[in-house]
Order: sequence, then C-alpha cells, then structure tokens
Amino acid sequence: MADKSRPSTLNVYLYVPNIIGYIRIIMNCFAFAICFKDKYLFSVLYFISFACDALDGWFARKLNQVSTFGAVLDMVTDRISTACLLVILSQVYRPGFIFLLLLALDIASHWLQMYSSFLVGKTSHKDVEDSSSWLFRAYYANRKFMGYCCVSCEVLYIILFLLAKKQTENLTDVLVNAATQSWIYLTLLALILFGWTIKQSVNLIQIKTAADACILYDINKKQKD
Repeated sequence: MADKSRPSTLNVYLYVPNIIGYIRIIMNCFAFAICFKDKYLFSVLYFISFACDALDGWFARKLNQVSTFGAVLDMVTDRISTACLLVILSQVYRPGFIFLLLLALDIASHWLQMYSSFLVGKTSHKDVEDSSSWLFRAYYANRKFMGYCCVSCEVLYIILFLLAKKQTENLTDVLVNAATQSWIYLTLLALILFGWTIKQSVNLIQIKTAADACILYDINKKQKD
C-alpha cells in the first residue's frame, strides 16, 4: 500500500514556492520582451521577480515545502535572469566584454558550487561551514549580508540599463556622470558598488572552493579504491 503521507510528483510541482518560481519565469519573459520599449516597466518587473526570490524561500521554510527541484528552479531562474540582463548590457555599453565576463563568472561559480555540494553529499550549496574563507562563510551564514550583496548587483545592473541612452555608451563615463550629479547619487553608487564587489569576490572564492572539493573527492575516491 502506498504511503499516503508521501507527496506525489504533482504535489511537489504545485508547492507554493515552486508556483512563485513559475510566476517569476513568466514575469521575466514578459519583462525582457518589452525591455527596450518600456525600460521603466521592465525594471519594475525585473526587480519584483528578483525580490520574489526571498519570498519563495520564506514560503518553503514556513510551509515545510523545501525541495531539491525548488532549489534548482530558484537558482536556474536567478542565473538566467541575470545572464539575460548582462547580455543586454554587453550590447549597450563599451567595453561590452566586461559584462560577458561577469556572466561567465556568475554561472560558473554557482554551477560548480551546486555540483560540488551534491557530489560530497551536502543537502544545500549554501552549506560552507567547512570553508577556510571567512568571507565565504560570512556571505552564506548571514541572510541579510547576502541579500545586501545580491540586491547591490541587481540594482547596479538595472541602474546601468536605465542610464543608457544609446547603444554605444562608455561604461566609465556613465558611472562618473551618475556619481557627480549629487552626493546622494555618489553615496548610493558607493554602497551598491561595495556590495557588488563583495559578490564578485565571493564568486571567485566559490569557484576555487568548489574546484578544490571536486579534486579532493577524486583523490579520496582513488584512495578508497
């Protein structure tokens, strides 16, 4: 007899946090479809979708609806959304190669981290207590700190998109002009860039940590054989 307390596949697909994930995908698809027609509506929809990332996590914990599928859906949605925006920025700004490098760093670091976490038997890619890097541990241990860094990245990219007037903008000129408008803009930009810098540093640390985990896994496996 089947265990009635065991959730079915359909039930997991219909978990509240996963439904929020589907809504985020639809919202992003519409946002990117109109991004050049209405930049402000795009920015609002994109940020709401980004903010829902915290909302689905809250529901997952509150309703006891945590699932591996939900975690993967969440990460894939985040990475693709950011990737699409970075691709657009690479076409608007010069040098555009900078944004493509950021895209590669973002995807590579998160994919490696998730893969290495499952490889060594961890239940979450955010379990980094065994890391030797204090910054890496602090980033994943403090939700507010991690939230600040993530928000800083997305807000910076949205601001850059809104500030672009044509498709040959010089990145340095736009940032300098925005910073010199007033001390409020300068302070806001400084706070955002600080969080952005930490996030990129964590991504670099994440690549090295995940790569080390994969190598150690192979070494331990050979020793057992």
